[in-house]
Amino acid sequence: MLIVLGSIANAGAQTIESSSHCTAGYVDKDGTIHTSTNVIVGYFRSDGAIEDVSHGKLGYIKPDGTIESSAHKAVGYLLKNGVVHNSNRNAIGYIKANGTVENGAHSIIGYAKGVRKEWTAVIFFFIKFM
Repeated sequence: MLIVLGSIANAGAQTIESSSHCTAGYVDKDGTIHTSTNVIVGYFRSDGAIEDVSHGKLGYIKPDGTIESSAHKAVGYLLKNGVVHNSNRNAIGYIKANGTVENGAHSIIGYAKGVRKEWTAVIFFFIKFM
């Protein structure tokens, strides 16, 4: 699932872009996720929790790269080399060092330069905020 985000003028935020380089949204360095109308849609917390705008738990990012649902069930994995796996351990995407995001067929689906890889994996492959 891809989070569709919009653009805002937000100093210090990292840009999420579509495959055509259109700004899709921003993630602040503190993990706050914004839409194009400057609406906050979610948060990545320092403890690994992923929250919606009302602070409801949507999931968790574990230190080993496991991405869990709110019920703590593994929904995916981010490997250290940037390969994203689903819960069956099949490769579903790739996050390159330069921020390029590819689907399982190696087609570019977006860009997240400067965004933490685990946040990028969640945004492009696991949680839809809108």
